Amino acid sequence: MTDLERILSVWRELEAEGADYVLATVVAVQGPSYRKPGALMLLTADGRRIGTISGGCLEAQVASRAWWLTADGPAIQRYSTAEDDGDRPYGSGCGGVIFLLLERKTTARPLLAALEQAFALRFPLAAATVLDGPQIGRRALAGPEPELPETILDEDAPDRTGIDSLRELAERSLAGSESVEAEIAIGDSVAKAWAVYRPARPGLAIFGAGDDAQPLLRLAKELGWFVSVADGRTQLVTRARFLQADALCALPINNLPGIAFDGSASAFAGLQPEDAAIVMTHSFEQDSKVLACLLALPKPPSYIGVLGPQRRTLELLGEAARLLKLPASARAEQTERWLAELYAPTGLDLGAESPETIALSILAEIQKLRASATALPLRKVRAAHAPVAD
Repeated sequence: MTDLERILSVWRELEAEGADYVLATVVAVQGPSYRKPGALMLLTADGRRIGTISGGCLEAQVASRAWWLTADGPAIQRYSTAEDDGDRPYGSGCGGVIFLLLERKTTARPLLAALEQAFALRFPLAAATVLDGPQIGRRALAGPEPELPETILDEDAPDRTGIDSLRELAERSLAGSESVEAEIAIGDSVAKAWAVYRPARPGLAIFGAGDDAQPLLRLAKELGWFVSVADGRTQLVTRARFLQADALCALPINNLPGIAFDGSASAFAGLQPEDAAIVMTHSFEQDSKVLACLLALPKPPSYIGVLGPQRRTLELLGEAARLLKLPASARAEQTERWLAELYAPTGLDLGAESPETIALSILAEIQKLRASATALPLRKVRAAHAPVAD
């Protein structure tokens, strides 16, 4: 379970009780930092801390002061490796400076409600927040869902310039899929605002309900992903075997692939272009039909991985081409093109042999692609970006 899932679970309990809380959000960092802008921590009146805003070195310090710092409204606080006088080190062991927005439920509730909605429905969200001046904590949200919660602070004020400018900033962040900073006009003054972009919750479709799918499900759920499991063998696709799955689907394998081409099969209809799909039924008939369905989608998942040797995948693609009724003369060329686009064999070379290590290698490759990362050892990445001495 991720920080966000834990925060939302406790937040829902606090709302039901009518209890107050403090939400801490990393809004900026200078230098190295364990957590990046957008990281959240929820503080309760009974002393609980849910989520992290550092590697564990700042949380207690923030919690000890958060309630009185927010007694009169939201506040921005700076935390670093040492106090301003340099005498009492207490802060981030990473050596950076972290700026936190601390706020009570009045302004935090709309954000948390939107995050809950975005997490459940798997859509991206951008939240623009004023970070200084009398309107600090005022917020606007942007997402594909039209009914997002509104900020409560000063909503009755006659001047709408601030909220309209905030919405524009949030929409710009959403459109560009990136966090942005700007100065916006609020009445006769100018305030600093920051919009954080939060991508949609990742999705993983596992086609195959064998025993080796279980560790893949568990690891993906630890990462907070939405995970579905589908298989034509109904005796395997059960809640008892896949307790953590967000969705289970018994594939009508005898009717595949035709039934999926119009989007009527739930295992395929729910897939988004940013999702990942793993084909691992260990059945040639099932794997070829599933691949045919995936490749025929108007917008296939960005990652389609196939378990097993590449030679077998090439044979599967040949059968998929036949199922899709491609002309015989075009099948060889098309299968080679498909093979170049797929991730087959799926996963990174981690020396994986057990179901658990294979699952790790698969998720590592998906994460690498989602983050546009190198998958190189960090010591090599850091060395490549280290400043060169004169």
